[in-house]
Amino acid sequence: MTLNASTAETGLPIRLLHDRVLVKQEASEGERRSSAGLVIPATASVGTRLSWATAVGIGPHVRAIQVGDRVLFDPDERSEVELHGEAYVLLRERDVHAVAASRVEPDATGLYL
Repeated sequence: MTLNASTAETGLPIRLLHDRVLVKQEASEGERRSSAGLVIPATASVGTRLSWATAVGIGPHVRAIQVGDRVLFDPDERSEVELHGEAYVLLRERDVHAVAASRVEPDATGLYL
């Protein structure tokens, strides 16, 4: 069995297929602070709020995301999986709204031709 680079680096016991991205969600989505320092409780209604996560594995057909990138996704469009006692989220590449990475050029259009 051959392992892709992301599986070998992270030691995950799976091989992702097609355009799948395995991410580890950042800190809990409890209360948070506004830029003015106000505490916003977790029960506050703010509409649809996107979540940040770190890509820990990618499938062979993923083009715009690399392992280690921070990605922005809709938490309502996700599938959760537990591996080695840790919770991960499995997404399709098209479900990722943005990538925050130092390798992204400031003037880049984001188009892949």
